[in-house]
Amino acid sequence: MQEKSRLSVQVASWEELHKARLDLDEWLAFAKEEPTQEILVQLKDQLGDLDDKLQRTELVLLLAAPEDGASAILEIHPGAGGTESQDWAAMLMRLYRRWADRRGYDARILDFLPADEAGIKSVTLQIVGPNAYGLLKSEAGIHRLIRISPFDASGRRHTSFASVDVYPDVDQQIDIEVKEEDLRIDVFRSSGPGGQSVNTTSSAVRVTHLPTNIVAQCQNEKSQLRNKETAIKILKARLYELEIKKREDEKKAQYASKEAIGFGSQIRTYTLQPYRLVKDHRTNADVGDVDAVLDGAIDKFIREYLLHVHAQKKG
Repeated sequence: MQEKSRLSVQVASWEELHKARLDLDEWLAFAKEEPTQEILVQLKDQLGDLDDKLQRTELVLLLAAPEDGASAILEIHPGAGGTESQDWAAMLMRLYRRWADRRGYDARILDFLPADEAGIKSVTLQIVGPNAYGLLKSEAGIHRLIRISPFDASGRRHTSFASVDVYPDVDQQIDIEVKEEDLRIDVFRSSGPGGQSVNTTSSAVRVTHLPTNIVAQCQNEKSQLRNKETAIKILKARLYELEIKKREDEKKAQYASKEAIGFGSQIRTYTLQPYRLVKDHRTNADVGDVDAVLDGAIDKFIREYLLHVHAQKKG
């Protein structure tokens, strides 16, 4: 069903492109016959529409990882600086919710902790839509804001930081595969209470998972086969718990290795004073219309980042 959904999105994208091209051809024909100002304006609009759809399709084609098609979990945390950074974190939350609206995605708040004076202490958003993670993974990192602080009575310029973390919103169920060659199975007589031959035959089963040395056993049933099935079920549960712990340890290690939310570690700077510019430090892409960016127009940065990563892989 997930593959069907992914392919349906691709087909719909192609159909939109095809329709936009046909509409453009019609307006070109009109313009040749009667090049009035009104028709030329419509032609320009159609060109812009086709260009927008082409760029969106190009973005999707740059998404190659299996998890790129998933929805996204996005977390925002302010850096040091109190109210100033907390307000910046709230501005970023608004930015990503507006971006989601632009793409027709559903942005849901999963966890929200408001700040005491203004802004937020933390927020977790679920961005639901095809390719949301593949597009938003470029936003993970430290974001820096430079502006005249509205919380400073002296009107001084302040620098604020906030971190953005992005994870794929995938099915968290872990499929535990237990290979026969990884198991050592021992049978023995039950040591529990007697009755109905339970402890008179070798029906009890002990299963050892050789790669991890985890042992599970069962002796409750008369049937050796049933005891074996139950022991393997217990073993899988223990392996599941082990995998969960491993993933949690990996996540803790990622947090431990993160750079501090401060100077020198930012991926993007949003400058409102003394000039107005948003610059991505990984790709050198920049946009002068800061208000549009803060209103969710970040596709240029996403596109440049994906092209940058694609070029690095080819190199």
